[in-house]
Amino acid sequence: QVHLVESGGGLVQPGGSLRLSCRASGLNTDMYAIGWFRRAPGEDLDGVACIRSPDGDTFYGDYGKGRFTISIDKAENTVYLQIDNVKLADTAVYSCAADPGFTGHSCREAGTDVWGQGTQVTVSS
Repeated sequence: QVHLVESGGGLVQPGGSLRLSCRASGLNTDMYAIGWFRRAPGEDLDGVACIRSPDGDTFYGDYGKGRFTISIDKAENTVYLQIDNVKLADTAVYSCAADPGFTGHSCREAGTDVWGQGTQVTVSS
């Protein structure tokens, strides 16, 4: 059974940087996709970025373009989301979701079979 655990959230000042981690356990394949999603207060769930293993192909949603970078450490089955120049609007719960065994053309086609518990990011001066 696949489990995802997010970490790295917390309180950050505007203009700072943050790196979120999504560690997957129980994967028995190197073919999967993991995406990062955010839910800001009062807003719907929004896809930020996704990445496909093993080739590292990425896709960024509209919110994720520019200041967000998704990466993967295949040896550790961990996907990172780097947020630079954070803004007040980045305040949200960030969650990752996995599609184990994904073989699609782009990770944007991947499902969200397994979810982590989420990590809170609060941007405040």
